[in-house]
Amino acid sequence: MPKPPRMRAAALTATALLLSSLLAGCSGDDSGNDEDLTAQELDWKACPAPSQAQGGGGSPSPLPADGTWECATMKAPRDWDDPEGDTIGIDLIRVKSSGAENRRIGSLIFNFGGPGGSGVTTLPAFGDLYEKLRTRYDLVSFDPRGVGRSAPVLCEDDQQLDAYFQQDTTPDDTAEKTELVDSTKRFNAACEKNSGEMLPHVATTEAARDMDLMRQVLGDDKLHYFGISYGTELGGVYAHLFPKKVGRAVFDAVVDPTQNAEQGTLGQAEGFQLALDNFAADCTSQVEDCPIGDTAQDVKDRIAKLLKDLDRKPIEGIFPRQLTESAATNGILQALYSKDFWPYLTQGLEEAYDGNGMTLMLLSDSLNGRSDNGEYSNITAANISINCADDEPRYTPQYVEGKLPEFRSASPLFGEPLAWSMLSCTDWAVEGAAEHPDVSAPGSAPILVVGNTGDPATPYEGAQKMAQALGKGVGVELTYKGQGHGAYDSKNKCVQDAVNGYLLDGRVPKAGTVCS
Repeated sequence: MPKPPRMRAAALTATALLLSSLLAGCSGDDSGNDEDLTAQELDWKACPAPSQAQGGGGSPSPLPADGTWECATMKAPRDWDDPEGDTIGIDLIRVKSSGAENRRIGSLIFNFGGPGGSGVTTLPAFGDLYEKLRTRYDLVSFDPRGVGRSAPVLCEDDQQLDAYFQQDTTPDDTAEKTELVDSTKRFNAACEKNSGEMLPHVATTEAARDMDLMRQVLGDDKLHYFGISYGTELGGVYAHLFPKKVGRAVFDAVVDPTQNAEQGTLGQAEGFQLALDNFAADCTSQVEDCPIGDTAQDVKDRIAKLLKDLDRKPIEGIFPRQLTESAATNGILQALYSKDFWPYLTQGLEEAYDGNGMTLMLLSDSLNGRSDNGEYSNITAANISINCADDEPRYTPQYVEGKLPEFRSASPLFGEPLAWSMLSCTDWAVEGAAEHPDVSAPGSAPILVVGNTGDPATPYEGAQKMAQALGKGVGVELTYKGQGHGAYDSKNKCVQDAVNGYLLDGRVPKAGTVCS
């Protein structure tokens, strides 16, 4: 998910929660470490109902061909700098390979992004999409440290989060700026109070070390991996740390590893503006009249007016909450993740023009991990905690104000709230690790890097930057000329054939391959 106001990275998790109620969970936290963790045996059992931190809901439905989902908890050091110290539980989910045992390659580990997305909930929601890959792999995913049931970071409670997501993220005067800054301080203080012990230990480098332990515990010599969105950054960090342990790996919806937090946020403003431009052009190019504008520019002008009106006076949303400018912006951002959501965006805008904000608020709730019973997953807390552990820069309100013209130029609609989102790590309890991640991986096996020209959350240019940063002979770039966040889930045959051909048969596509 994007980091609309105050969330920086992108993921499929919110989409999964909106499209499906197939959610699963496992258990586990522990202390003490008097064993060889690489020799631990996982106790796979039927998956219990997911925790609220994982998103709530029911246990996952089985896949065809005896595709029963199983869950287990892996012990990992809380602090990888002290590997013999206390441990935490990393929750895993798997479905065994459907093919013949003599054709099985091993485990294929998925990370769907965020950071902060629960893989234990997301993999079952998209399980059908990966059935072909299951013919030769056990499909495995996990809740990264700080997420879901893996020693989750907890910050504000549900009532406080309702207020957090309703507040004004485009402050117009000194009082509104002060309240935005104070709200960020309150949120960050709650994280330190409720999860201070975990905050220093949720960085991407530590999650990458968890994955290498996972590889060993699962019995694989190499890590076979499918990373999506932030999962590409995690995969790149893994490849840098353990280049000789990389097996067959695919990065889809690629994060630009050369950018710092500001550059990445500005890139998202440009990406979501492009997606909005494409949405508006698509609506007005249909045979039937577009119900939300006569021309593409008219569509965008009417949306801008709606948000300005909501800034002055919110409308009815989902009782007792009203649809504010911030909630409407988040709802629009969520709908721009996938072309499949564009009809919902049209519907939501049409309703909002008539004073009904329910659909846009449902989209906003999905983005923020809010269930229909008013409870939140911990995706926001985990997202901010991991970003702040990773990102060295800390931005001041004065710095953000100076950047507003550049962000507004990148996106008249999304630039300003995304610029203010850079305050997320201000006054954070833990220092950030680096300006940007190191993903150089000399000696690694080839990694297929798939970029989508219409991706709003991880703009297309990031794929080329990732392929270059991985190193010559490692990063192999493939381009998909399409819309939405990610390429494999578009079900484009060219993309899926290339990815499946590499993961299943080891065929590396020619660098520079283009699918449309």
